[in-house]
Amino acid sequence: MVLKKKKKEIQVDAFSLDCQQLEKLQGFSKAEEQNLASLLLHCAQLSNGIQQIQCIKQIMPLVKAMDQNSACDPMLKACLEILGETYFSLNMKNPLKKVLASSLNGLPEWFMTLAVQSFVCCLREELKTTDVYLYRKVLDNLASCMEDFNLGRASITNLFEEVLQFLQKALLDIQEENRSNNGNRIVQTRLMHDLLMAIKVAMMLVQKLQENIQGSLWKNHESFVWQSMCNLLKSSSDFLMDETLLQTVQTTSGLAFILFTKAMYEPAEELPSLVSDLLCGSRKLASMPAWFVNNCGALCTEQLSDSVLLFLCHGALAMLDWKSGSMGENGEKLLLDIASVLLSLSSELKESSMATSLSRILAIWTNSALAALIPDSPNLKVKLNGNSEVVGKLLEYVYTHWEHPLDAVRHQSKLIFRNLLQIHRTIIAASDEKSDPFFARLTRRLLSLEWHVKGKYASLACLVECLGTENILQLDRSIPVQILNVMNDQSLAPYASDLLETMFTNHKVQFTSGSQKSTWIDQWHDVWVSPLLQILCEGNHDQTTYIIDYYLPKLLRCSPDSLSYMIRILQASADANLGSWSTRGALGALMACLRTARAHGHLELSNIMSRGLVSTESIKQGLVHQHNQVCIDALGLLCETHRSTEIVSVEEMQLILFFITYNLNSQSPSVRQQICSLLRKLFCRIRESSQVLYKWEQNKTKQELFEDSPKRNPLGILQKYQDFLSSLCDRLFEALFPGSSHPTRFSALSILGSVAEIFSVQKGQEQVFRLDQEINSARVRTLIQCFASTFEEVKVLAFELLMKLRDVVFSLQDSESLDLLFQAAMDLSTSTKPYDCVTASYLLNFLAYHEDLQHICLGKWIKHNPQMNEDTSVGTVEKNILAVIKLLLVNVEEEIFQAKKSLLQAAASFPMYGRVHCINGALQQLPLNNLMFVTEWKQIVARLILMSYELSAVVSPVVQSSSPEGLIPMDIDSETADRLHMILKEIQPQDTNDYFMQAKMLKEHCKIQSEKLAEHKPMENICTEMRGKESQICDVTAQMVLVCCWRSMKEVSLLLGTLCKLLPTQASSEPSHGLITVEQVKNIGDYFKHHLMQSRHRGAFELAYAGFVQLTETLSRCNSESLRKMPEQWLRCVLEEIKSCDPSSTLCATRRSAGIPFYIQALVASEPKKGKMDLLKMTIKELMSLASPSSEPPSAIPQVHALNILRALFRDTRLGENIMPYVADGIQAAILGFTSPIWAVRNSSTLLFSALITRIFGVKRGKDENSKKNRYLLTNGLIRLPPPIM
Repeated sequence: MVLKKKKKEIQVDAFSLDCQQLEKLQGFSKAEEQNLASLLLHCAQLSNGIQQIQCIKQIMPLVKAMDQNSACDPMLKACLEILGETYFSLNMKNPLKKVLASSLNGLPEWFMTLAVQSFVCCLREELKTTDVYLYRKVLDNLASCMEDFNLGRASITNLFEEVLQFLQKALLDIQEENRSNNGNRIVQTRLMHDLLMAIKVAMMLVQKLQENIQGSLWKNHESFVWQSMCNLLKSSSDFLMDETLLQTVQTTSGLAFILFTKAMYEPAEELPSLVSDLLCGSRKLASMPAWFVNNCGALCTEQLSDSVLLFLCHGALAMLDWKSGSMGENGEKLLLDIASVLLSLSSELKESSMATSLSRILAIWTNSALAALIPDSPNLKVKLNGNSEVVGKLLEYVYTHWEHPLDAVRHQSKLIFRNLLQIHRTIIAASDEKSDPFFARLTRRLLSLEWHVKGKYASLACLVECLGTENILQLDRSIPVQILNVMNDQSLAPYASDLLETMFTNHKVQFTSGSQKSTWIDQWHDVWVSPLLQILCEGNHDQTTYIIDYYLPKLLRCSPDSLSYMIRILQASADANLGSWSTRGALGALMACLRTARAHGHLELSNIMSRGLVSTESIKQGLVHQHNQVCIDALGLLCETHRSTEIVSVEEMQLILFFITYNLNSQSPSVRQQICSLLRKLFCRIRESSQVLYKWEQNKTKQELFEDSPKRNPLGILQKYQDFLSSLCDRLFEALFPGSSHPTRFSALSILGSVAEIFSVQKGQEQVFRLDQEINSARVRTLIQCFASTFEEVKVLAFELLMKLRDVVFSLQDSESLDLLFQAAMDLSTSTKPYDCVTASYLLNFLAYHEDLQHICLGKWIKHNPQMNEDTSVGTVEKNILAVIKLLLVNVEEEIFQAKKSLLQAAASFPMYGRVHCINGALQQLPLNNLMFVTEWKQIVARLILMSYELSAVVSPVVQSSSPEGLIPMDIDSETADRLHMILKEIQPQDTNDYFMQAKMLKEHCKIQSEKLAEHKPMENICTEMRGKESQICDVTAQMVLVCCWRSMKEVSLLLGTLCKLLPTQASSEPSHGLITVEQVKNIGDYFKHHLMQSRHRGAFELAYAGFVQLTETLSRCNSESLRKMPEQWLRCVLEEIKSCDPSSTLCATRRSAGIPFYIQALVASEPKKGKMDLLKMTIKELMSLASPSSEPPSAIPQVHALNILRALFRDTRLGENIMPYVADGIQAAILGFTSPIWAVRNSSTLLFSALITRIFGVKRGKDENSKKNRYLLTNGLIRLPPPIM
């Protein structure tokens, strides 16, 4: 039995009627019987959309029961009018709209005229819409009317001219509104989609209502319909040529252009010639009709761009009829011309979206060519056979694109190859495929390629489909083994397994359809199964893992009966070949096969154990095998089943407990993750099967129980479940003893977390087990002690588990314990050990969920803030976190004040970053967009921002030093004054830039202090000042100062980045409505700019970059145009500063331009990826001009900056394929930079060139430089570059 999860209830928005409509229905309703009016009235009064759907379905039976004389009934007319108004008011995606249309399709013929009149009136009102931003609703209604809705289509037919007029107006108005909103990406994107919809509706109108055009269109070119069609043709032509529109709009415009031309052009036989002339650029204006030249002048006279040519080809392939050569010789010529144009474009179009479109259109071309082939077209057969020039070029396209970085391009290349084979098979239909020279040559070429070429696999699979597996194996019987040997590389394993599946499936079909039906299975096993078993026993870890994951399930699915053969062979040698730490052996191979078979439903574990095929001892051997993956496979055999409700047997539970005893401390992270994942599946199975058992127990008296059925004693099985889970939890808590290893803690906490989550109390369900009932005060202490782990993932797991059990956890904690925990958290938050402040953060976050935290731990502070207790309805967490952040903020402000006096003392006694880290962690616990103490939070946010600036000002002299990392520990025996002087000498910057004045002032201040100290007993004074909480002497090193400053800068950046996320919460432009003001956001942006441009410490500017990215992403989603344009303004400013070569500039030209590339990366990457990427284009253009060497450069610094920034952009994965069109220019700039006499330029050029090579060819696939896996076909890389570089 399989329990099906309840489907998520569909939400349907209900419609409502206005007062006038309701009054009209009430006037026609009859209390004594149900009529159409009363049914509609009842339907309108329902508030549930699903109920309204059921009500609407009752309309047609009522209408069909009315006689023909009712057509004059005013009640029917009123009801049809209301139905029409309702239909046009509903959203296009509302299911009510489709249900209503479906019901009205069944309207009797004698009521159709009346219904059409009602709908025409409603549609006429819709067409009067003049607001551009309401056009979309009208367009959606027009599209709905033409989609399988007879009444809607009839209404549009009656208003055909009005609809045409509206579409003309909509296209022009939307285009004009788009121009007026240039720069406003959000509005423009919406308008683009509206424009796209308008074009689609116009196409639907022409396609589905052709009869309205015929008759008047051709007779008189002065008719309204003809003029309207000319206007639509002109608009589609303009949109096709407009490069500023979205690519989808241009593509659809290409389709519309061909469709409209096809509808208007006469004679139709000459249309292919017209399209050929446009594509080939022959510009034979004399042979073109005047109306066509007048409306499409740009297409006829101008040089068409590559994208326009591509979209025209797409339009011709999609909109013209290619079946059975219906367009004659002109159509064949056009087909070949399109192929020529597309192949020429393949070397020009490098931008990712265009390359994808090109590959898809080439695949469409092959489909069209296949459809155009007919027996009596010898010329086309000659041009398209496997030896022709066109097919040769298409094959070259496949060879160079079958390893393209884009999945879509690789997939389309495979389709192109398959279609080319099909085309050749169609042409040589009367010949023998096996002896055909083309197929023979193609097979030899593919088999000669190295197996690391990914495209080889899909192409060979296509050949197998054409020629059959046996014909391929006759050339080389070792092919299956060769492919299996390749599967030690995960990147090749999916391709190899797909090819193997195609081959052994085809091979099986060949055997079963042949004469040797009785003996074929042994031959099939020899070819496909025996090599598999040998590799599973002796192969290396990666190879066997990938074969089990990718190949074995497909083999068993093809031939489930082969499982018994595998078990028999492996069981025979399992005792003799147990395997080792490096090989699975026969036992490991057996476990893998059994696990895979059970997971895919090919066997029942109880069956094979009862039949003696596999013993319990064998499984135990697998569970404690020295090879990790054998242990995992044995565990998977117990946990994974095809049915989620299969009963867990007692033997399985005992074996699981046996496994837990020996495997919790696995040193491999991947093994630990697999253990947790598999046990999670087991827990889900226990939960699902327990629900079945509860149902069986409830229905026990109603059904016949069989002796061999688990239904016989469901309560007994449930009790065993409880005992098993309780024993499991006991062992897991025992494993969390103080001093236990990190792997043990990670595994135990992960498994306990899964138990708590899966067996959580759900409404209306009984749970077989509850973890909170197993919790006591000792176990709570054990979990809290996990916060002291130096591994943060252990802290995270412990915190999440405590949160799941917080009700029982807090009930077991007394006030004294909570007070001690809170005091410990506050002490740890100012520790000099970085991991202590992380512990403090988790402790405070844990305590924040306690209702009495303020009374128990914050009593003294609360006395000064009584207003916090005024509103008891406010959530406990928000109230507590607000109080904790205030307390931390007061402390850190005081510490900053002290740090201004002595940064050394701060680094030694109270580094500020711990407090800020705790504030950051506390903010993560809150829904920042749904806070209740808005006034309080506004004040806190303002104070946090100011605190961040002050802390940054204190520590920035160190992180902005020209050499912040190169510090040497001080001599322990030196005098105090010398010690201070040495520290200051080491941390003071050697730069002469003005922004280091603060550091120099600090030096002077400390020099005065050191002179004062020298007058007294130096050692006593310094020990007093530098004593810690335990009165121990703190020997301050320069590294301690650096760590304090670096981590403080890190936490400040992350805090400001988090605060920036508050900006979208503003409901209006009024600053009072948000927790953070526009001015504060601008200041934060200036702060990030300052530190990214001036920080020298890589850790500092990398972390400032993380916060700045959060800010730029927030700004890109803002509704405010001024905020949205801020990244562009910042980008232009920094580019101007780089170009200016100002000697007073503070930009760092060393350290690979330090934070400058990070700053520009964040600004460029924040741009929406679906747009035109104008910021990226502008940035690359400016940088390329700077990176190229000039004859008399005023300074090499701008060139160095440009090269370093380009390197960062080409390495940025977020830019993806959008950066690829600029690779060629980047290579040119890098190579020319090698010729510079300046070392800095040559160095930056080398780094840029290295980044470009990685971007083109990818990273190394193996450690061995000479490995075949690291080989790469040069053509596969150069197809992404324009011809000049190639």
